[in-house]
Amino acid sequence: MKKKKLSKNFIFLNRSINQQNYSKDQNGNEVLTSGLRGAVLEGGSRSAKTTDSVDTIIKLCVQASKPLVIFVIKETQVSFKTSLYSDFNNRLKHYGLPSAFDDAKEVSVFKINGSKIHFMGADKVSKFEGAGCDYAYFNEALNVPQEIFDQVEMRCRFFWWMDYNPRVTLHWIYDKVIPRNDVGFLRTTWKDNAYLPAGMRAKILSYSPYAEGQNITVENNELYFNGSIIDENNKPKPHLQNIENGTADDTNYKVFYHGIRCAPEGIIIKNYRFIDEFPELDYIYANDFGFTNDPNALVKYAETEAEIFVELLIYQPIDNAPDLIKAFEAVGVEKEKPVICDSSDKFKGDKGSVEMVQMLINSGQKAFKVSKTRTVIYWLGSLKSKRINIINNNLSKKAKLELENYVYKSIHGIQLNEPVDKMNHFIDATRYGHIAWTLSGK
Repeated sequence: MKKKKLSKNFIFLNRSINQQNYSKDQNGNEVLTSGLRGAVLEGGSRSAKTTDSVDTIIKLCVQASKPLVIFVIKETQVSFKTSLYSDFNNRLKHYGLPSAFDDAKEVSVFKINGSKIHFMGADKVSKFEGAGCDYAYFNEALNVPQEIFDQVEMRCRFFWWMDYNPRVTLHWIYDKVIPRNDVGFLRTTWKDNAYLPAGMRAKILSYSPYAEGQNITVENNELYFNGSIIDENNKPKPHLQNIENGTADDTNYKVFYHGIRCAPEGIIIKNYRFIDEFPELDYIYANDFGFTNDPNALVKYAETEAEIFVELLIYQPIDNAPDLIKAFEAVGVEKEKPVICDSSDKFKGDKGSVEMVQMLINSGQKAFKVSKTRTVIYWLGSLKSKRINIINNNLSKKAKLELENYVYKSIHGIQLNEPVDKMNHFIDATRYGHIAWTLSGK
């Protein structure tokens, strides 16, 4: 392999892999006795996370004493074509190795020195059940569901790692993976990439709303200026050219320039806050069904002229009416209170069809299907006209996670007036409550 200036990510990954120690148990299976099980690479745009990961895969294959099986996992199979095809093609040629990507329109598996590299989309859990690998790499891991990661890690024999741009502030990776004692963590930025092309460097610099050369630092995922958090009373000098050119962007500056965890662009609902107690107001309940993979979201809901109050009470898949009724009882849903339900109902039963809403009614619950007389965008606009107050409880992080990921669709960078239909179960339940409250004339 040709020599290159080693970057932080590459050194970190290979040191973590090389420091693993294995021994065989009584059944002859390899067991990790010391070292890390996996690693997380978090960083801004063009910090060489992906390039260094590809280089690590190539090194593993070239130096392997016997053929390896390596999984490379992204959100979907199609998403490989937008980046990793070209990354592997460039790096393989850089090292003088044959490439499978020159004229190929579709590559799902290829070989390096006899080792197999599988490109696998994270759209179906079933494709990972029973499939084992020696190493696994999760590219843009914020888009990979936790159940996919769990399945792969369980069947990964030696080491796994993941990378991502930190474009959300809440995620299962932050809570469930990074704190583990057997997982390494490294944060990098574009400044750690010695081979960053001038054009890409200029693009990242163009996001800055602040003039270069000032004492701007990052601590605890916050921007500081001269030792204090940047706010209205403590602001660096502005970058007048970037502002005049229209390229200055606070979110892109935080995520891509500094690698700070930040909510994504195109967020639909921004006017919200978290409070400690539900006020003494009349209230209703609203429920968005979730049957298998999606959570069933139940909220307690009330409005005033300018404020909305909502508390998330249930957030888990519930695929049958008896279990839903028990869940309602467990959180204290009163029989006399209206429960406004998703009109996309589930039908079950061997003899005829039984609706979930009808089963709730049969149990004595005052349940109704929501009246969807107008579009989702109309009611979202109506919802956003008031400040949303979310009650802090054990599920409020789920609500915040949705609010930070519920965004408008975009095509080639052009934002559409249509929401992405995911990460919206708490939000949909809240919208149903707002619809019912508004139409009832309360």
